[in-house]
Amino acid sequence: MSPKQTRMVFVAVIVLGVAAATALALMAVEENKTFFYSSSQILAGEAPMNRTIRVGGLVEKGSVRRQEDGLTVEFGLTDTAKIITVQFKGILPDLFREGQSIIAIGKLINGNTVQAEEVLAKHDEKYMPPDVADALEKAAAEGKPINMANPHEVKKP
Repeated sequence: MSPKQTRMVFVAVIVLGVAAATALALMAVEENKTFFYSSSQILAGEAPMNRTIRVGGLVEKGSVRRQEDGLTVEFGLTDTAKIITVQFKGILPDLFREGQSIIAIGKLINGNTVQAEEVLAKHDEKYMPPDVADALEKAAAEGKPINMANPHEVKKP
């Protein structure tokens, strides 16, 4: 093999290595993306099934049900327009309670139920995750009245 051919093989190996590393990095980024969906978007079929997503909204008052094992909890999550069911097995954050905004990270297991792996609750009275605030404002714009000064007081039509 001539020196020119050796250099061409060396360059080709480097180009293929960089292309393979880039493809692997892009695949890893694609698998780790988690998009936010509101309960209205989930019920409209916009969220993918069996893929990790983030859902957020207000915990529906009177919807929290605990199983006998003490760790499994099921509750309704609303953006004030639609309600989905969230199932979670584990210890909920101390700030979790009905009427509070939360974000659940998990997978959509059927058209209206999310199996959460993690539940995040807000950390003070004035903070609301931006995605949840946007979803609530969007639901309010679609005709569901909501008091943004106190979004936990959902006005029933």
